[in-house]
Amino acid sequence: MVLISKTAAARIQKIGSFSQLKKREVGEMQSIDCAIVGAGPYGLSAAAHLRAANGLEVQVFGETMAFWERYMPTGMLLRSPWAGSHISDPKRVLTLDAYQSVSGNHVSAPVPLDRFVQYGHWFQQQAMPDIDPRKVTRVEGDVAGFRITLEDGEVWKSRRVIVAAGIATFAWRPSEFAGLPAALVSHTSDHRNLSRFAGQKVLVLGGGQSALESAALLHESGAEVEVVVRAPLVRWLWPHPWFHTFKPVASLLYAPPDVGPAGVSQLVARPGLYRRFPRGVQDRLSVRSIRPAGAAWLKPRLEKVPITTGRSVVYAVPAGERLTVKLNDGSERRVNHVLLGTGYQVDISRYEFLSAKLLATIRRFGGYPVLNSGFETSVPGLHILGAPAAWSFGPLMRFVAGTEFASRTLTRRILGKAGLRRS
Repeated sequence: MVLISKTAAARIQKIGSFSQLKKREVGEMQSIDCAIVGAGPYGLSAAAHLRAANGLEVQVFGETMAFWERYMPTGMLLRSPWAGSHISDPKRVLTLDAYQSVSGNHVSAPVPLDRFVQYGHWFQQQAMPDIDPRKVTRVEGDVAGFRITLEDGEVWKSRRVIVAAGIATFAWRPSEFAGLPAALVSHTSDHRNLSRFAGQKVLVLGGGQSALESAALLHESGAEVEVVVRAPLVRWLWPHPWFHTFKPVASLLYAPPDVGPAGVSQLVARPGLYRRFPRGVQDRLSVRSIRPAGAAWLKPRLEKVPITTGRSVVYAVPAGERLTVKLNDGSERRVNHVLLGTGYQVDISRYEFLSAKLLATIRRFGGYPVLNSGFETSVPGLHILGAPAAWSFGPLMRFVAGTEFASRTLTRRILGKAGLRRS
């Protein structure tokens, strides 16, 4: 398989997309049925399903797999199991297995980040070869639907907009580190290559997969690392020796995506059923399914990395070219850098492309959009997929495995509204 640079790939995509634009008359505004903002797993999957509908014009905007390529570190492995890492398409033929077979690239388990990114690009080429890599800078309401402004100023009209813009803008930084320079404090999503910290003393905050795996990569790159976790212990996702290996029992207790503990996993894998439970029950199930934890295969890689639990940061102040960090037990750490593995907090108001007027009309709860059964917001025709849909459909929406349910449900909703049939 021949690999090309991201810049070259984007230029090739633009040539294909713009060649179509040149065919239309000068001054004519492009009008489509569905515009998809974002070209990650959810955007690509939704496009694949919607493209299978008769008479439906669909266009995806954004760079393919941009979040995975730009905001995740080299050497990362996916925490999701193989069965939970397929991007959904209508016929279920564009799987990781198919990519491996066609490309000849061996994909190990856990799935390496670079292979998953390559798989995403391959999926896009098969399902949506005419993607438009330009960035959407504004989405606003219009009489016949929505007006979409692109980074070069071009304006499109669309009857519907599907937002699948990912979580990059939701990176959460604790207030104790507000105003500190990036040279001293950064979020795990700020780095593609952690080897730049070789020989430095780095304090990693967090007890989830992102923090723990970043700590392992830092240690393996030659940094002196300590992990500080607010919780009293670090949770490791060990496969149960009997529940996971005895197939008759495993299939009853765990759905293939393997999100959530025994039994709960089956409910989480059925978002349509999940959303019928009382809100209090949904919240408890969600907490049990996505609380910070690390994959079991990470633990041996952290044997030589000190992990301090039950501690939180009181303050952090610069001390020359270093940072002094005081913990709630009174102890201090003087380090070259603090890496925040503090995760993401959904708040769709941070999607800068949503106009203020449009955002004001979207019903929200704690930053999450309140969605109906078709992933539609309180603004008719505006749908949101991925992690922001987790409040309405459960924790499965935070994982690639959720593309199957989301895309099929979205398509049924749109086809029902449009009176169109599937091909």
